[in-house]
Amino acid sequence: MVAGVVVASIVTSRRMRSRGAPPTAALDIAVWAVPFGIVGARLYHVVTTPEKYWGVGGEGILGTLRVWEGGIGIWGAVAGGALGAWIACRQLKLSYTLLADCIAVGLPLGQVVARLGNWFNNELYGGRTDLPWGLEVHRMSGGEPVLLEGLYHPTFLYEMVWNLGVAGLVYWLDRKYRFGRGRAFALYVMAYTAGRAWIETIRSDEALVFFGQRLNFWVAILVFLCALAYFLLRRGPRDYLVPAPGGEGYLTVTEEEFLAHRAAAEAGPQTTAEPDEASTKG
Repeated sequence: MVAGVVVASIVTSRRMRSRGAPPTAALDIAVWAVPFGIVGARLYHVVTTPEKYWGVGGEGILGTLRVWEGGIGIWGAVAGGALGAWIACRQLKLSYTLLADCIAVGLPLGQVVARLGNWFNNELYGGRTDLPWGLEVHRMSGGEPVLLEGLYHPTFLYEMVWNLGVAGLVYWLDRKYRFGRGRAFALYVMAYTAGRAWIETIRSDEALVFFGQRLNFWVAILVFLCALAYFLLRRGPRDYLVPAPGGEGYLTVTEEEFLAHRAAAEAGPQTTAEPDEASTKG
């Protein structure tokens, strides 16, 4: 997960700098977004699996704090991270929608790296399968690992491959159509949730079930519809940043204004030559 955060931060930083953000902006935002994301991820897990902590024989409040024993949710991570990033952008006086569009490629790449942890933990696999890429799985809880019979769908691998495609799709369409006002992020959300809804139908780990489907399936559908509505209704040019007068934060400008500002900065200060004697006569 930490490696995934690093990958997402590097890609996001490169995209932000190309739009005028300072070199340290992505790191400054990550300082807020990552802790908020961890807390949000844990809260989502605890709220959606309450019996483990508050049911008969549950672990109680101390169990909710044992993050190292597993139990986080991507939906809470994104929501909590978004709140932390919003606070950071307010402090840094940066455009929040610019950040959202810049992270739309780095976030799915970070998810690809983080999903490798599911393989090491032998977790989040699907049902039995005869497909050639079926996975041998060990039950890791309760003493020594026990090899389960048969092969199982590597659903975390499906999500890794899907997220690679999501990152490529968002990068390509964003370069082609130059999305602004958070629409690139909405595109990422739509693409990710479309795949996640399918993957949820074949996962076999314990989860709350409503109307025959896992809770995360319905969450994915709801989030997809919200992102679709935002993408269709929101319009506007891509945001760029230039330093505000006096060095207090940054101004959000259009691409044309940004290019003009950058050209002026590269040209350097202009000096005015003293008029010669001949030009002052007549």
